[in-house]
Amino acid sequence: MLARRFTIVCLLVSLFGMFFAILVAEAGRPARAWDEARTCRLACPTHLRN
Repeated sequence: MLARRFTIVCLLVSLFGMFFAILVAEAGRPARAWDEARTCRLACPTHLRN
């Protein structure tokens, strides 16, 4: 019984660790070029659109 609970706790902690690692990795990435271009077109009225 104790081993089963320990296994469940270890699996939950590892899932939380993976989720937290994904969040940290996404926050550290620079913005993608196509996201910046899209926002600039919407935010810059003087930008000439093709």
